[in-house]
Amino acid sequence: MAASASASASASASTATSSSVSEEELTLTVKWSGKEYTVRVCADDSVGELKRRICELTTVLPKRQKLLYPKLIASRLADDSVLLSQLPLKSSLKMTMIGTIEDDLLVEQGDSPEVIDDFELGNEEVVEVQIKDKDVNKQKLRRRIDQYKIELKNPCREGKKLLVLDIDYTLFDHRSTAENPLELMRPYLHEFLTAAYAEYDIMIWSATSIKWVELKMGQLGVLSNPNYKITALLDHLAMITVQSDSRGIFDCKPLGLIWAQFPEFYSSKNTIMFDDLRRNFVMNPQNGLIIKPFRKAHANRDNDQELVKLTQYLLAIAELDDLSTLNHNHWERFTEDNVKRPRHA
Repeated sequence: MAASASASASASASTATSSSVSEEELTLTVKWSGKEYTVRVCADDSVGELKRRICELTTVLPKRQKLLYPKLIASRLADDSVLLSQLPLKSSLKMTMIGTIEDDLLVEQGDSPEVIDDFELGNEEVVEVQIKDKDVNKQKLRRRIDQYKIELKNPCREGKKLLVLDIDYTLFDHRSTAENPLELMRPYLHEFLTAAYAEYDIMIWSATSIKWVELKMGQLGVLSNPNYKITALLDHLAMITVQSDSRGIFDCKPLGLIWAQFPEFYSSKNTIMFDDLRRNFVMNPQNGLIIKPFRKAHANRDNDQELVKLTQYLLAIAELDDLSTLNHNHWERFTEDNVKRPRHA
C-alpha cells in the first residue's frame, strides 16, 4: 500500500511539474535587421508558433525565417513541429533571425509547398475530439484570443449567421497560372456570396499573410462588390498550433477566436466554415464543411458547380436554430432531401 501511495504521489508530482513547465512563459530576444525584438512565448508552444510571433513583430513570414542560436540547436529550430519545451532555451536568451519581407506576394503562393491533408485518409472523428478537448490546445486558444484582435471591415449584423471561408482551393485556384486572376476564380463566386449574404455575415480566413488575403480578394472584386460585404479578414497569425497523439503538431483555424471576440453575434450554433482541409477545423469539427478543392482551373471551371450546390445548402439550413447539430459531411444528401420536401414540411 505504501509503495502504491508513493507511486501515486510521484505521478501526481510529475503531472504537476509537466503542467508547470508547459505553462512557463519564455521571454526571448530576437535580433533582425539591426534591431532587437522581445518575443513572449510559452514552453508548450512549437517553433512554428515562435516564428508566427516573430512575424507579428517583423512582418517576415514564418517560412522566410531562419533562426540561429549557438547552442547546437539550429537544426531543430528549422523544424516547426518541435516544442520549445524540448529545446534548451532559457528566458531572456538572444537569437538571430535571418529573413526578408516578402514583396512579391504572388510568388510567395507559387513557392509554397502543396498541403496534403492526412485527415482525409480515414475516419478522424475520435482524433478530432481528442484534439479539441486537450487542455494544452485550449490554453493556446485562450492565448490567441488575447493576442489577436479581429479588425472589422463591416459591422456584424444582428440575427445573421456566420459563414467563414478559406481561399486557396476553396474560392481560388492558387496553383495554376493566368494573365488575369479572374481566370482562376471559382465559378459562381460572386453569385454565391451575394446569396449567402442575405442570411450570413461573411469572414475570409486564409493560412497566408493578411497582405496576400487583401490583394487576392481585391483582385477578385470580393472587397468592392456592391451586392455583399465582407465582415472581416483573418490570416495565418490567427491560427494556433495544436497537438495530436496520432497526427503530431500542425496548425488549424479555431472558430473559438471569433466567438470569444463577438459573443453577442456568433457562436457554435450559428457558424459554419468551408475549407478544403479537414485539419483546419479540428478545434470545432461540428462547424466545418469540407469543400471539394478547386484545382486546375482552366480544365475544370466550365464544369465546377460546387458553389451553386452549396448556395442551396446554406439557404436550406439558414432557418435552423442550431447548425452544430448537423453532420455537414452529408450536406449534399441534406440539400437533395430539402429540395424534394415541401417547404412547410
